[in-house]
Amino acid sequence: MKPLPPELDHPAWLHGLTAFTTVRTRQGQPLLWPAHLERLCQTCAFLGLPAPDAALPTLEPLPWGLLRVTVGGEGTFWTHRPLTPGPRPSVGVRVRLTDIQIHPQLAAHKTGNYLPYRLAMQRARDAFEVWLVGPNGTLADGSRTAPLLEIGGQLTVPAGGLPSVTRAAFLEGREWSEHKVHCAELPSITRAWLCGSGVGIVPVREIVGEDWSVTLPAEWPESDDWALIWPEG
Repeated sequence: MKPLPPELDHPAWLHGLTAFTTVRTRQGQPLLWPAHLERLCQTCAFLGLPAPDAALPTLEPLPWGLLRVTVGGEGTFWTHRPLTPGPRPSVGVRVRLTDIQIHPQLAAHKTGNYLPYRLAMQRARDAFEVWLVGPNGTLADGSRTAPLLEIGGQLTVPAGGLPSVTRAAFLEGREWSEHKVHCAELPSITRAWLCGSGVGIVPVREIVGEDWSVTLPAEWPESDDWALIWPEG
């Protein structure tokens, strides 16, 4: 057993008391930053952290990048790295449904208390993404992306998870609804997508449950919006 280093004897390390957001960049320019900042401000207020700095640093002009902005008790910090997810999965991706539950108070926020998502990711196996559930048996969120479903021809946001900035940008100008989606409904959905800064909007070709699976038509949305497309080229 070792003594805890003084720099780790801190709520950010011990309890995950930080707020963060991940912002896609294109040639060093942050995409959808105002929406990310608004959500980050809400999380900081919820956690009792100082408001984030709104002014971003000058970033390296990477072809595609991922900017992480983290707020702790000592202020706002950032990192910027290349975004290289690999070749676009043209046939769509596989998603695995888990029984890992989101945190009932923190699920609407991106915080350093990330344990449920890490536990869910360990269940991925051959899946691109895994989904977490709410305490009432409903679909809640993904481990690193947000789900978007089509049920009965209606675009549907499952209630209970993080309000995704990328998903909101995609849904702008479209008709959609938000409500609880019970996991028992998943085998009957007609289409699904994953939404996130790291991947854009990605179609789901298969959802795998404990003793069932469903194959879906994988349709990539037509878009030239840098915030929504797969980051390649």
